[in-house]
Amino acid sequence: MPDKQPIIVIKRKVQHGGHHGGAWKVAYADFVTAMMALFIVLWLLNTSKQLQQAIGGYFKDPTGTSKMVGTNLNGSGENIDLSKKNIMKLKEELEKAVRKISNFDKLKNQITMTVTAEGLRIELVETEEGTFFDIGSKEPNADGRDLLIALAKELGKFPNKLSIEGHTDSKPYSGSLGYSNWDLSSDRANATRKLIQANGVRPDQVSQIRGFADQLLKYPKDPENSANRRISMIIQYLPHDAPDQLAVPAQPGALPASTPGASQVAEAEHEPARHE
Repeated sequence: MPDKQPIIVIKRKVQHGGHHGGAWKVAYADFVTAMMALFIVLWLLNTSKQLQQAIGGYFKDPTGTSKMVGTNLNGSGENIDLSKKNIMKLKEELEKAVRKISNFDKLKNQITMTVTAEGLRIELVETEEGTFFDIGSKEPNADGRDLLIALAKELGKFPNKLSIEGHTDSKPYSGSLGYSNWDLSSDRANATRKLIQANGVRPDQVSQIRGFADQLLKYPKDPENSANRRISMIIQYLPHDAPDQLAVPAQPGALPASTPGASQVAEAEHEPARHE
């Protein structure tokens, strides 16, 4: 019986990657890390300068600059720049400050806040029942002082410049000889400046004071109306946010729209070049 030929079975050993086949994971992790770094850089480019400085300072001195990180609103109004984007927020903060004065209910209808081409205009308008200056006096009375001090504490927190205007009605000044409504309006604006700078507004924050006498009446058809007597303070836009051109003057006698609370607010991008 012939011998059977042995059957030879050849088995091929298949090499598996095992622990040596994960190099792609390292490359993928590097890619994801690089993308995250790119997104962080793009985000930082669109953040405020203050936040960029805080983050940069943190890596240099984590303990010394950690207090800088976060929002730039440290209390009402603090470090807020007046711009077209947040002007209503600033108006609300000022209204909160005004509501705290003891005689707010008496004076609330005499305080107006209007959005103009220059910035946020705050007006203290007199009536027959309520005044901020005694008749013929250039110094604020008790009501005027309380209100101006409350505003000054908030206005001093803004980096924006301020301008102050004084206005009178058309009744001739009957006091000292040679002293006129021009002098009175200018002196009231200057007295306002002194008071607010003594109570929170920085010495370099007031850019100008203006005395208009009765040349820019609130009610031109009623020149002796007590509401023509007023003090205006304008929180000016920062230079980078100023409009490219002046607004078209509005018709005389236009009044701001009313809203409940401490002020009457007008959204008037074409609000007067007239200074009420």
